Amino acid sequence: MPDASSTPITDPSCRPRIVIIGGGFAGATAAKALERRLRSAEIHLLSAENHLTYNPLLPEVVGASVLPGHVVAPLRQMVRRAKVHQVQVTGIDTDARCVQFRNSSETSRLDYDHLVLACGSRANLHMIPGMAEHTLPLKTVGDALYLRNRVIARLEDAELTENPTLRRWLKTFVVIGGGFSGVEVAGEISDFLTESQRWYRQSQLEPARVVIVHGGPHLLPELPERLGRFTERKLSRHGGVEVRLGTRSEAIDAQGVTLNRGSRIDAGTIVSTIGTTANRLIDALPAEKQRGRLRVEADMSVPGLPGVWAIGDCAAVPNSRADGAPCPPTAQFALRQGPQLAANIARHERNEPTRAFGYQPKGLMSAIGHNRAVARVFGINLSGFIPWLLWRGFYLLYIPTLARKARLYLEWNWAMFFPPDIAHLRFTRTVEDSSDEVSQDQGAQGVTERSPSPVAERD
Repeated sequence: MPDASSTPITDPSCRPRIVIIGGGFAGATAAKALERRLRSAEIHLLSAENHLTYNPLLPEVVGASVLPGHVVAPLRQMVRRAKVHQVQVTGIDTDARCVQFRNSSETSRLDYDHLVLACGSRANLHMIPGMAEHTLPLKTVGDALYLRNRVIARLEDAELTENPTLRRWLKTFVVIGGGFSGVEVAGEISDFLTESQRWYRQSQLEPARVVIVHGGPHLLPELPERLGRFTERKLSRHGGVEVRLGTRSEAIDAQGVTLNRGSRIDAGTIVSTIGTTANRLIDALPAEKQRGRLRVEADMSVPGLPGVWAIGDCAAVPNSRADGAPCPPTAQFALRQGPQLAANIARHERNEPTRAFGYQPKGLMSAIGHNRAVARVFGINLSGFIPWLLWRGFYLLYIPTLARKARLYLEWNWAMFFPPDIAHLRFTRTVEDSSDEVSQDQGAQGVTERSPSPVAERD
């Protein structure tokens, strides 16, 4: 086995070395742009996963509209000269200008001339008492697969029980948060439940229930109120989704959610789509933070840390097209920040003045289930089937690699004419004995966790 001591990675050449931490949209697009802008540079892309995840499509993985492999793209297939390292970054020494990281066999160090922080943010599961223990986040492909399995497992359990109260609990799904992620995952779960009910005839005695709990006055606060109201009507009318506006969750336990208005929803599955917190690497840096994000200059450099830049969700990048207000943490902005940052690093290497980042978003869109979407494009509000086509076309355009574009296009068309896949995916190895299989599957997939006492709902 290789020695686990710290091994420095050195380079005798004088080429500038650029280290990028994070393989999301911001980091991947920055690496691609740097390959074009600085052909002599040595570029290293460090990421805990060797692929980019297209997070806006994770709700479709939950609803079995697309396969998990269609929403990821291997980083090595996206770049040409950049060196991709699937590692865990353990520390950054800004004085020595080096990054420490480890893989499965050793710990290493990588010196840098320029360091690009694009490490994103983490889900904050401590906003509400009981949130970390009893809710399911939706930030990764693993989260999406876990939630998909949970929905199917609940239907399977509901099909077997004769207890109507237990069946009602099993078939109640609560989504906390009425933003883009909350609306989209609620719509996907509702559509999946509707399409799959033909195979669960016994449990049809108790209809499935999907509830959105949102603290604001209307859904999708990023969009005009009219579109939020339209979304609420369509989700309620066509998807059967119940929307609780102006309502906050005060406590979450194994049986359900306690709300601020003294009511309660007993539910077998609770999904959290609210709250983010800073990456641990960002927390540890000796730099000023702004609501958990690194404060950066207009050109995306980190003040007080020479050679360090930050983009994406982990950075509060001022938008010169919006009076210097921080850019929202969305893929639309990350896709533009990466190339702009590459241009600024190239200008820095040529001793030229850097430029401030500025971008005016073209619009915002959200799918709401049942082949419908809402959008605000170039200042025009749209709703219905046409914006749903625009929504799909926009995301198809930005899916990395031609092969994945073709796969996703075919998968979307397939899903329009055929029912969803209701297979419960178990990832159990053959070498494990039967008792280990049962315990691991219960813990990892959330299949047979303890059901609540048969009590009536109190909301």
